[in-house]
Amino acid sequence: MPSLRLDQRIVAVKPIVVPAPGRGMDLRVKVTAPQSGRDLPVIVFSHGNAWSMDGYEPLVDRWAAAGFVVVQPTHLDSRRNGITWDDPRFATIWRVRIADLHAVLDHLGDILLQAGDLENRVDRGRVAVVGHSWGAQTAGTLLGARVLDAEGTPGEDFSHPAVSAGALIAATGTGDTLTPFAAEHLPFMRPDFSTMTAPALVVAGGRDQSQLSTRGPEWFTDAYHLSPAPKSLLTIAEGEHTLGGLAGETVTDTTDEDPARVALVAEAISAYLGDALKLDGAAWAALNDAVAAAGDGTWSVTSK
Repeated sequence: MPSLRLDQRIVAVKPIVVPAPGRGMDLRVKVTAPQSGRDLPVIVFSHGNAWSMDGYEPLVDRWAAAGFVVVQPTHLDSRRNGITWDDPRFATIWRVRIADLHAVLDHLGDILLQAGDLENRVDRGRVAVVGHSWGAQTAGTLLGARVLDAEGTPGEDFSHPAVSAGALIAATGTGDTLTPFAAEHLPFMRPDFSTMTAPALVVAGGRDQSQLSTRGPEWFTDAYHLSPAPKSLLTIAEGEHTLGGLAGETVTDTTDEDPARVALVAEAISAYLGDALKLDGAAWAALNDAVAAAGDGTWSVTSK
């Protein structure tokens, strides 16, 4: 399969404070970018529960080396903020997460200016959102997915006009099979993908057995199966929830550590976004050819 250039020099700038009135805590972001190049596309990345802008370097560094500018906010649920399940603020964090991504997009020019000369080196017409786990649900709302209330009525439209495409890694599925714990603490985990019209790659692990749902790993493919085209699904047969260790090379809660699996996720998303953002479809075509040639079932790509 194609490999990203890892010899490209990259630079990271943090923290950059983004205006977010009423949030209660400063919204801080990290920007990672290639040191050279112009007309660079942008990825806004939403981390999983408890993580921060300082995680996911195995993904972010590869994307920056491939020519993307990556902006990572730290959401309120980051463990560094100490907001637990029982904190009264936790019930509304899902909304604050979405507002965080909107704030980043609405102030993208200023963020890029504070990160150096990036304001003049990016292509503001090519912006994608990517997220992992809870971050995938957050990113999905900017692609058009909505959250159902207790009666099954779709909530607000949180899509953002600046977003052209996205990728959802280990995105939680529909809310009809939530465990009692999830139903009590995470009632917002009821996505409606029927309105998620933007192009997106869904990445799912074949061994991702969540404690939040009574369904098996197929729960994490709902974002693909229940959303309208154009969509693609990357399924990694032996992948668990961190798909080899996406959040970091020394993360202790990774139970399926596999650097090659992490590289596959990073390269697939880079290739897909290159095609979806109309930059260069060669890497995505090559990846599809590679899976067809391999034919060993370790990973597969389906599109509609």
